[in-house]
Amino acid sequence: MASDIQLIVLDIDGTLAGANNQVSKPVKQALAAAQQQGIAVAIATGRMYCAAVRFHQAIASSLPLLAYQGALIKDPRGGRVYRHSPLPRNLALTLLDELAPWETQQAISIHLYIDDQLHVRQILSETEAYAARSGIQPLAVGDLKQLLLQRPQLQTTKLLAQSPNPITVSQLLAALRPRYATNALYLTQSVQTFLEATSPMANKGAAVRYLAETLLQLRPQQVMAIGDNFNDLEMIQYAGIGIAMADAPLVVQQQADWVAPSVEADGVATAIEHFLLT
Repeated sequence: MASDIQLIVLDIDGTLAGANNQVSKPVKQALAAAQQQGIAVAIATGRMYCAAVRFHQAIASSLPLLAYQGALIKDPRGGRVYRHSPLPRNLALTLLDELAPWETQQAISIHLYIDDQLHVRQILSETEAYAARSGIQPLAVGDLKQLLLQRPQLQTTKLLAQSPNPITVSQLLAALRPRYATNALYLTQSVQTFLEATSPMANKGAAVRYLAETLLQLRPQQVMAIGDNFNDLEMIQYAGIGIAMADAPLVVQQQADWVAPSVEADGVATAIEHFLLT
């Protein structure tokens, strides 16, 4: 029941933030009203931790931030790391080998996230666009596989393959998924042009479960989760009230309990008002 909700967990891109990359005033007001009723608010995002902190601050969250699809759970207030689930090194190296032909054909560019920094082979126009929206400075390091081989102490939090062509990303997913059991590697699509790979322990559903049950001693029925894409599916399925945004893929909408208006129509505010503020 909506009256049981004690925690709201929100995706950022396409949910909290739209084209202008900001949280709107109506959404902030709705979240503040929920917090005044004693409901905690958290963020679960595929973004880098450093690129998500400003949103955590914008909604005045008092909880740890779930970044990199949940691969890093860290509290911005004191810097405590609750959990870090890096991609196993052998899998990172294997994925780089498997993606190499696609990269050679310039069909994709590869991002490695290490120590909350973005490592790329070279700075491309799409890298610049990604960095501008994220507010980060990418590091051009040349051959990514050699970087990992020469510095075995490095831990890859996430690997992302970016392509301007959504069909390429779909083809990559179709090629990779049969090769890996779900308990060996988590593969998802956060937007049409991003394929993301993390540890099997790192998905938003597992991260929200850890936050709710381990840190807050809540039950799934006390959680509302709101997201807009495939990487939000697990937390939408986990939550007592799982909400998809109107722009979400149909399969995500079908798994949700309710579909909110789009991010540009302040769908998060509408959902909170509908379930929690009436």
